[in-house]
Amino acid sequence: MAQLHLDAFSGVAGDMLLSALCDAGASLDPLREVLSRLQLPVTVSTEEVMHCGIRALHLEVTAPDDQPTRHLPEIREMIDGSGMPARACQRALAAFNALAVAEAEIHGMSVDKVHFHEVGALDSITDILGSALALDLLDVDSISSRSIPLGSGTVTCEHGRMPVPAPATALLMRGMPIAKAPVTGELTTPTGAAMIKAWVNEWTEQPNSYTTVGTGAGTRRYLEHPNLLRVFLNKNSPGPRQAERICRLETWVDDIGGDALGYLLEQALAAGALDTALFPMTMKKSRPGHAVVVLCRPEKSSLLAELIFRETGSLGIRHEIIERWVLPRRESLATTPWGAVRVKWAHVAPGDERPDPEHDDCATLAQRHGVALSIIRNAALASAQATR
Repeated sequence: MAQLHLDAFSGVAGDMLLSALCDAGASLDPLREVLSRLQLPVTVSTEEVMHCGIRALHLEVTAPDDQPTRHLPEIREMIDGSGMPARACQRALAAFNALAVAEAEIHGMSVDKVHFHEVGALDSITDILGSALALDLLDVDSISSRSIPLGSGTVTCEHGRMPVPAPATALLMRGMPIAKAPVTGELTTPTGAAMIKAWVNEWTEQPNSYTTVGTGAGTRRYLEHPNLLRVFLNKNSPGPRQAERICRLETWVDDIGGDALGYLLEQALAAGALDTALFPMTMKKSRPGHAVVVLCRPEKSSLLAELIFRETGSLGIRHEIIERWVLPRRESLATTPWGAVRVKWAHVAPGDERPDPEHDDCATLAQRHGVALSIIRNAALASAQATR
């Protein structure tokens, strides 16, 4: 497995990302086969160009101008019929879904009724399908990126002449690290923003290490600024560890009983918290108290903060965005003499998956049949290992 870092100092567009991935070693031939299988009238080619004295690869997509309007269900059917590997299909669909959600919010309609302005075009479909396929060919498991400039000035789009970023780009890039635009113009397109939204799982200004550099060129030229996207590929990735951003909420209380605190933690988990914790502590004036900690995804932070305020009466909650490392996981069903048990598999390293039976399932079966919890758990582990 490999890790990929995007050095998007000049923003991200679909053709820039695909050309950079090709420069890093991905072939266009599998993409050409996909386009042919889907009977899309598109041709793709690359050429070496110079931007401010720097060599890069530029992608050329040729497609007819008269193209039908496409909606998300049609895009889904297209991906299902593409014959691409499952991981490439998942990535492509995630990018299209991200854009559909943004367009639906802009127009105030359901996701399936949105017709794609930019991504409905054949060149953008080619960019997304091609980039998703290239990532799979390069065996990329995780993607990081530096902060991304969106651009400045104005751009003509389906909504008329709009300030940069375009409406869809503005919605897609919410909550992501934004860099100052080095030049005037649209640097990050809706296609690029959709792929960033769907695929980047870590934000860092520089990669820790890399083995390959690929450079893709955009179409726009500037006199003193190379309009390029560099990708740093680490083919010696130590494992499948991924980073994601979560929110930590914390408050200290000294006037709430144990029953109320237990109720708060139960309600927080029911409302979507990833985890909760309670720590005894000594507060000012030597009063005994507790630190209440709730971990959640950023989009759940406001809802959970309201819950904490309501149930504790606290006057303030500390809020911070942190990163956590997580291992890829999958779920299976193990059969035991007493019933089925869900099993989570953690992908620790290539060839090393470790099972963990679901505690609640084991506890339910143990109570129902009067069997020791450890016996249920061991039976589930043995079954999972035998059928992995």
